[in-house]
Amino acid sequence: VQLQASGGGLVQAGGSLRLSCEASRRTFSMYRMGWFRQAPGKEREFVAAISWRGGTTYYADSLKGRFTVSGDNAKNTMYLQMNSLKPEDTAVYYCAASWRQYSGSYYDSASYDYWGQGTLVTVSS
Repeated sequence: VQLQASGGGLVQAGGSLRLSCEASRRTFSMYRMGWFRQAPGKEREFVAAISWRGGTTYYADSLKGRFTVSGDNAKNTMYLQMNSLKPEDTAVYYCAASWRQYSGSYYDSASYDYWGQGTLVTVSS
């Protein structure tokens, strides 16, 4: 299974970007997809996730209200709409997925089995 993340780039503070993550495998049997990010010199952190079958979404507390995660089963693709971007949002954003029904917390990177290559988001002040 391959995950292809795209949509990163350079944006000014206050701007918006939409990231996409396309899976090479049909997603109808998938259980979850998520976004994580890693800023320079920092550990990877949870951003958002979606329960693929139920549609429940999960967010890092600090990002609620600015980021929205969604999925399109027909396109095997997950999205992350990022609004009101701040310089501290600068990071490499990774998407991840799991086809296991019970794989742990949505917030835990260990719960995901497949990872994309990452897409760089740079927010200038």
